[in-house]
Amino acid sequence: MGQVYFTRHGQTVWNVENKICGATDIELTELGHQQAITLGEELKHSGIPIDEILYSPLVRAAETARHISEITGIPMHMEPRLKEQNFGRYESTPRDGAEFAEMKTHFIDHFGGGETMLHLAQRIYNLLDDIKAESDRKTYLLVAHNGIARVIHSYFYDMGNEEYAHFGIRNCEVRKYEF
Repeated sequence: MGQVYFTRHGQTVWNVENKICGATDIELTELGHQQAITLGEELKHSGIPIDEILYSPLVRAAETARHISEITGIPMHMEPRLKEQNFGRYESTPRDGAEFAEMKTHFIDHFGGGETMLHLAQRIYNLLDDIKAESDRKTYLLVAHNGIARVIHSYFYDMGNEEYAHFGIRNCEVRKYEF
């Protein structure tokens, strides 16, 4: 049975400031760098057979992947489909804003110039289908974002709208999924 691992990038400045990062390219904090280094050390000693790291082109994920790769020696490659959803007019607004919380349950909304949840799901599901086709030969670690974590989780598990809208993982938390 094939498997794939997923982790969210380390902490960013906007995570600390409780702002929606989305497709905005926000740097890691010092703690975020340390979280990525710690995760690299944990993976190095875990015995998890990861063959390749695929990461989002946004700097917060790229830097997290770089730290992990440097420590573990696992090769890394940028995967543009892992880029976080563009939340349009909600980028840089409070993460816990009532209007944004409601909008996360509107799967066809472009958020005033952003990307719909359905379009996001299509590109992530297509990526996971591609990975599944290789899963008997290769195990990947995907390094991306909380919105991507939500879609990946929905690929493997049935979720209702509310559960989907509220799903999230911590910075540098690792999840294992089996095909």
